[in-house]
Amino acid sequence: MVHNSDWLPSRREFQLAMAKSWESVLETKGGAWNIEDKEISELSELIDKAEKILNKASFSERSTIVTAQCEEIFDRMTAFMQDLKTRCFLSPPLTADDFISLELKPKSGIRTSIPLPSGQAEAEVSYLDAHLLSLSIRPLPGTVIDSRNVHGFRIFYGILFPSGAVVEQATGSIKYLTEPPKSGDDLPYSKFTRRKEELFDFNAGDSGRTVYFCIHYENSNGQAGSWGPIFHATIP
Repeated sequence: MVHNSDWLPSRREFQLAMAKSWESVLETKGGAWNIEDKEISELSELIDKAEKILNKASFSERSTIVTAQCEEIFDRMTAFMQDLKTRCFLSPPLTADDFISLELKPKSGIRTSIPLPSGQAEAEVSYLDAHLLSLSIRPLPGTVIDSRNVHGFRIFYGILFPSGAVVEQATGSIKYLTEPPKSGDDLPYSKFTRRKEELFDFNAGDSGRTVYFCIHYENSNGQAGSWGPIFHATIP
């Protein structure tokens, strides 16, 4: 397992978000950095596997098999990222902005300043299939968005039991809501994305329950803008 507090987040959801940032950046700059297409494709495949197993671990009953699968996939993904970083990201032609776009610390001595994102985000919910939702993210009407300060979106979410979660359900390995959230701070889970269309595949056992969402913009330093409105949907 890769452990390096200087660059790799400790939580798996943040490791996955970082890997997705790398995937997005390499789609446009990989060629200039002499990174082969097959390496970018391999990273994309690892990200897809990691996202699927993490969703399974978060929204289904945890088991020793799922836990082992999750650890194995994330070990492979972060080891691949470590190798890529060592071979390709520690020398020119990367700039300070390149390092920031990869969610890495800029080289020592380079100082950058990025304003906080302006504006707020909301989303339209589409019901695609059993326990599958899609969010179409868009700016909240009337707010001004400066794209130079927007690196992506962080979607916060949490599921409410029909009568609220008991203490064990609210504090266990899978955290449910005990009451409707008042702000995004009350939501236990989040995922970062640069896509304006984001899929959520929930556990079949959560069908019929209410899921709450709240979104904010993030800049390339991981700093957040203002919360958008809370919205909810019934998981099909």
